[in-house]
Amino acid sequence: MTTLVPRPPYTDEELRRLYPAGLELQLVQVLLRHGERSPVSARFRNAGLPAFWPYCSAVRQLRSAVLEEESPGGRRRFSALEWKRRLETFGPADDGPVLAAGPGGELDGVCDMGMLTDKGRETTLDLGVRLRALYVDRLGFLPRVLPDPDCLYLRATPIPRALDSVQEVFVGLYPAAARAPGFPAPAVLARAPADETLFPNDGNCRRFAALSRAFARRAADRWNASDDMAYLTRLWGRWMPDGAPPVVAVDSRPRLSGIMDTVNSTLAHGPETRLPPEFYDPRGREITERIGVEEWFAGYKESREYRALGIGGLLGDVVGRMVGSAERSTADGEFEVARRLEAAPLRHGRGATPVRFGLSGCHDTTLAAVLASLGAFDTPKWPPYASHIAIEMFRKADAASASRPGTGVPSQQGAATIPPTESNSSGGSNAAKSTSWFGSLFSSSSRAKPGNPPPGIGRRRMEELTAEERAKLDGYYVRIRYNDEVVKVPGCAAPGKHLDGDDSFCTLDAFKAIVDKFVPRNWKQECAANVGAPAFPEKPEPAGY
Repeated sequence: MTTLVPRPPYTDEELRRLYPAGLELQLVQVLLRHGERSPVSARFRNAGLPAFWPYCSAVRQLRSAVLEEESPGGRRRFSALEWKRRLETFGPADDGPVLAAGPGGELDGVCDMGMLTDKGRETTLDLGVRLRALYVDRLGFLPRVLPDPDCLYLRATPIPRALDSVQEVFVGLYPAAARAPGFPAPAVLARAPADETLFPNDGNCRRFAALSRAFARRAADRWNASDDMAYLTRLWGRWMPDGAPPVVAVDSRPRLSGIMDTVNSTLAHGPETRLPPEFYDPRGREITERIGVEEWFAGYKESREYRALGIGGLLGDVVGRMVGSAERSTADGEFEVARRLEAAPLRHGRGATPVRFGLSGCHDTTLAAVLASLGAFDTPKWPPYASHIAIEMFRKADAASASRPGTGVPSQQGAATIPPTESNSSGGSNAAKSTSWFGSLFSSSSRAKPGNPPPGIGRRRMEELTAEERAKLDGYYVRIRYNDEVVKVPGCAAPGKHLDGDDSFCTLDAFKAIVDKFVPRNWKQECAANVGAPAFPEKPEPAGY
């Protein structure tokens, strides 16, 4: 769970195998865990661990948009206010206010709970640099200089460290020198907490909260009386807080997963914020991580309902964007990030600038839930800080894509295949006719407009599609890499469900059919239903099929 050690860059031979000449990369969606952070709550102060850490230099140089008058009574405009933030807390003797200070008496640069630290900014920036090295420098999939953000889909959870991490990855992928002059501000999507699906949202889904508690109780029943837990108690029991039994357990106070969180946060940072040496015992850390993975993620492997309520909405969105890309529609994510929603191609649901690359800032629980729900998380290791999943969609190369559209230049290995659309077709009158023809397929009520999704088949289940609609997915493949290592979806191993000779490439229709089984039709309704029903399925419901 602590700092990720990235694998070395792919060799040329590895790159040729990973991105075969017969496939064209068309859409990449990256889900990334935020970088290193301070603990989410102050634990083990009795062991000498400071509550406040001095590792957040960003709070010394904050900027806010403020409305001000150019002159007294004059025109008002927005400008930037530069400021720094200091933390205030309760005093030790009474409730009088005092400034929160770091272990060396630092007053500035002090982190709030769960805040992205300087180290976290470095590792997420490094992730962006690695993504640029792969997708820009080596594959030529993305342009070296980005003229505008229209080909990017950016999203983050409401947790500030997730947004901060997306921003760091973005500037690593496209530093200022690689953005064209006058580069417009990119749109970053966010949701209200009650609508958030970019992490398992037990706080706003009663049924999922009940399922989570049941699987946590099962883990406690299985491990609390074990020799492994007794070993942890011998290591750390004396440091449990006053008023709590000196026993470590899955459901102790703090919980075993909370102990793991603090241990790993301290490991990622400096000696001023370290625990006593016994907290870093290798066997103790291995036991803690293994039990934590079971407690938090076994449900995704075993229960369709757990997958549906925990992460099904997000994977439904991911697949919907892939299908939208295959359909050449704005359902590829463009409708959410486009600068002009009133443009004719957007109104009709057909994109003029296909989205090629997505970055979603999320959490450890997101990444493990996605992989476990696809049957691709066969590890006792917790996702480290700055981990990422790259979900890549490819299109089978054909004669039309032997050269880049309109250029006659042979396609570079891994480069995108972008069929012409209204805005890049030759001839203005033909473009207008194309838009008119496409728009005639839809009534005005079905056209894409704010408040309504663009038309398409992405959210409809495979069994509901006609043969003609299913044919739109032919020739497309999906491959997943976790921290630059390929992982496989077991349901794609069957003949006809993967690229010939390589079952790491699922056909898009097979991948969609697997995900469709646990995409909720109405997440909020399902969250409120069956709250008291049994938590465990009556028969096995393995993930990834």
